[in-house]
Amino acid sequence: MRRVLVTGGGSGIGRGIARAFAAAGEDVTIAGRKMAALQETDGGRGMTCVTADVTDEDAVEALFDRPFDVVVANAGMGRAAPLTETTLEDWNRTIAVNMTGTFLTFRAALRGMEKGGRLIAVASTAALSGAPRVAAYTASKHGVLGLVRSVAREVAKKGITCNAICPGFVDTDLAEAAITGVMAGRGVDRAEATRMVVAGNPVGRLISVEEVTSAALYLASPGASMVNGHALSVSGGET
Repeated sequence: MRRVLVTGGGSGIGRGIARAFAAAGEDVTIAGRKMAALQETDGGRGMTCVTADVTDEDAVEALFDRPFDVVVANAGMGRAAPLTETTLEDWNRTIAVNMTGTFLTFRAALRGMEKGGRLIAVASTAALSGAPRVAAYTASKHGVLGLVRSVAREVAKKGITCNAICPGFVDTDLAEAAITGVMAGRGVDRAEATRMVVAGNPVGRLISVEEVTSAALYLASPGASMVNGHALSVSGGET
C-alpha cells in the first residue's frame, strides 16, 4: 500500500483522484482549506483529511511529516477577465495558488520521496496554449508545466517521475462558472453557453472527472515508469 497525497482534495478533480486512489487500496491523505469539503470527499473511505493552504510554506512542509509515494498537486484556481481588468491582487493570487503551490508541494515531497515515487501536477490545456480572458490562469499553468519539465530532468536518475495532466474543460464547478459566465455575458441559454465553452474540444462535450482520474492512476502505475516530464492532454484532441 502506497501513501498518496492529493492537494485540493475537497472538490472536483481532486475529489475524483483521491477517491480513485482510495478505491485502488492506497493510503490517501487529502489536503484543502475546508475540512467539511474534505470529509465529504472521504465519505467513510478512510482517508486522512488535513486542512492546509498550499501557498503557506509552513503548512505545506507540515504535510510531509512522513514521506509520500505519490503526490498529486491539484490545488488550483482561476478567474476569467480581460487583461485590462485583471487586478494585481488577482494575478498574484492565481500565481501563488497554481504555480507557487505546486512548487512548495513538490519541493517538500522530494525531500523524503524514494525511488519509484510519482509527482503529478494537474495543469490544464491552458499550459499548452493561450486563450483570451484567462491570462493569469494561463501564465500560471504554463509555469506549472515548466516546473514539471525541469523537475523531471532533475529526479530521473533517482527513479522518480514528474508529469502533468492537462485537461480541457472538466465537468466541475469551474466549468459551471465558465458556462454561467458565458450565459450572463453573451445572453445565451445554457445549451448554447455549454457549446461555446467546449467549442475547442473536437469531441464537443465536457470531460468527465473519471477521465482525468484514469490519467492520474496511469501516471502513478508501474507501467508509466518511463513516462517523465510529459504533459498528458485529456482534452478530446483540443491540443
